[in-house]
Amino acid sequence: MTPLTLLPILGVVVALAALTAAFATPLVRKLATHVGMVDETGDRRMHEQPKPRIGGIAVFLGFAFALFSVLGYLIARNQLRDFDKIHDVIGMLFGGTLILMVGIWDDIMGMRPRNKFIAQIVVAGISLLYGFVIKDIENPFHRGDYIHFAVPFNYALSLIWYVGMMNAINFIDGLDGLLSGLTAISGASLAIIAVGHGHPELALVLAALVGGALGFLPFNYNPATIILGDSGALFIGYVFATVSIIGTSKTAFTISLLIPLVALALPILDTAVTIVRRTSMGKKITEGDRGHFHHQLVFRFGLNVRQAVLLIYVLCAALGIVAFLLSGGVASLRLAQAGISVMAGTPP
Repeated sequence: MTPLTLLPILGVVVALAALTAAFATPLVRKLATHVGMVDETGDRRMHEQPKPRIGGIAVFLGFAFALFSVLGYLIARNQLRDFDKIHDVIGMLFGGTLILMVGIWDDIMGMRPRNKFIAQIVVAGISLLYGFVIKDIENPFHRGDYIHFAVPFNYALSLIWYVGMMNAINFIDGLDGLLSGLTAISGASLAIIAVGHGHPELALVLAALVGGALGFLPFNYNPATIILGDSGALFIGYVFATVSIIGTSKTAFTISLLIPLVALALPILDTAVTIVRRTSMGKKITEGDRGHFHHQLVFRFGLNVRQAVLLIYVLCAALGIVAFLLSGGVASLRLAQAGISVMAGTPP
């Protein structure tokens, strides 16, 4: 049997996800407008006109369709027989669906911050029971040496990682096109790293996410006609968190959590600063404001929305390059070799 090379498959995944999301977005926008699912204007909003706010559904449809189609094809062609890899992808799809439903409920009905936080913990808890747990990480100062986490610390760390990542991604969704573009850039960086270290299932998932974000981006770029909403932000945060956790269980995934921490440093640092700022001012952490990094670029430094978003794109791309180099960039260049395959658990 001739092995299928991974690079063309990733291209197909990105294209399928992008086309599906691009086709679905106008339909989702029309539905949202028809039933009144719009994000109103206000002091904390950056848009001057109400906008449909359930765009995450379109990104998810692109993601799920591409992943199901290609995964089914690979299994049918007997090109992917590793049960652990299939297990991970199915679990991620299930968890992603659950958190998407939480986000849709919040976009449509509105949820109190406490209830939304509880819902995130529940979805994260289900993912932990499924097996997505940080068990150990590679010592960044000594390759091949691993730091093991005992129960229940590993579960607590995993839960914090899930909830923190979902909220970090949600917090940064404040300008037209910002999160969808950041998702495409950071997702592509992590996908390249996953390929270079022999983890095609992670690369496939990230390629589907990148494609969904790219298909949605033309409708979301300033001036946006639809926004991701909590449905999109929570879903994207969940996928990034899960990919990172799965990566820690793969011994070849160098420096474990440090890589996604670098690739996603901007939303993570912005969230940390936001928590400190609001706490020091005596505000609730969930109380919105215009103190985020992207807001400061507009209100303090005088950039317009497009300029601010493009600058953040450049920063995210630079962080992706740093993450690539830290992961062992030369090794990741193996994706350029024609021999990369997605055969039954066989490393490239």
